[in-house]
Amino acid sequence: MITFEHVEKRYPDGTVAIGDLSFTAATGQLTTLVGPSGCGKTTSLRMINRLIQPTGGRILLDGEPTLDMDLITLRRRIGYVIQHVGLFPHRTVADNVATTARLAGIGKRAARTRATELLERVGLAPELAARYPWQLSGGQQQRVGVARALAADPDVLLMDEPFSAVDPVVRAQLQQQFLQLQRELGKTIVMVTHDIDEALTMGDRIAVFRTGGDLVRFAPPEELLREPGDRFVADFVGGDRGYRGLGFVHARSLTIDDEEALVVGAERAAGEAGWRPVVDAAGIPLGWSGPGEAGPVLAEQITVTSTPARRDDSLRRLLNAGLSAPDGRGIVVDGDGRYAGTVALAEITGALVRERGAAEPA
Repeated sequence: MITFEHVEKRYPDGTVAIGDLSFTAATGQLTTLVGPSGCGKTTSLRMINRLIQPTGGRILLDGEPTLDMDLITLRRRIGYVIQHVGLFPHRTVADNVATTARLAGIGKRAARTRATELLERVGLAPELAARYPWQLSGGQQQRVGVARALAADPDVLLMDEPFSAVDPVVRAQLQQQFLQLQRELGKTIVMVTHDIDEALTMGDRIAVFRTGGDLVRFAPPEELLREPGDRFVADFVGGDRGYRGLGFVHARSLTIDDEEALVVGAERAAGEAGWRPVVDAAGIPLGWSGPGEAGPVLAEQITVTSTPARRDDSLRRLLNAGLSAPDGRGIVVDGDGRYAGTVALAEITGALVRERGAAEPA
């Protein structure tokens, strides 16, 4: 647990980066700090491991004031992931990851073993361990940075805009992969981001900062969307917060049509009406075959418009699946990403109405 008690940071020229900051990042949860540039979120993060020294108040780590702790001991308890990774270019990937474990006193062989295990857990192939950072993509480097921060098994993980330097597709993959890792490890994490969507996706609780270092809202994501609290937070979250709020609503019942999909390369009968979902040989959805198309279903003819969702996904993802399909039937997949059927847009909106009605007070 990380506790801020009336923390402030004032510079000699009178600039106030943080005025009077109090909040608690709970043990085992991911707390996101979000706000406009210059609002003090990175300053707040760096005060936790004393890269920046506070000028007032206290920061406590599991009840112990960090200013009373030996600086080296404190930092060895805290993993740190930054935007541009900061890997050692002259060391291999495995050696980069093993660095923090070695600093924590773990033997060389054990550190290398742990590095190999962590690289696998963050989704990197074993053969990448012998490469150097410059031989990796940006997304791969970011995964190495996460693995290195975890190698010493720290109590706390600090993350300063860790995924902002990669493209949107890789960023979404890294977010989901990291959330899965967090579900397994249960670390206490504080993460800085300027992206409200990322904050909503990643955070168990979200701290919204205003310029001048003021904390204006601290709440779980669904509560933040439902009750922003003031105009600044409402504007920062965005005008589509009602739609975003569907990301935290799940249908308790949903009728899935188990219609048969076409396998790519299979024959489609002449004159067959309607759109048909198309899958590959493993059952992974590829898109749709349009009405009036006959003969073998060729890969280059597939209309790729639908984003699949799982039956137990949020209503936002299910609604998006229906809206992005050519005829309003969203593709549904199982936990392995294989085709499981389709769900009509009317069924999804009906579930939304049912859930909204169930949520209203009697």
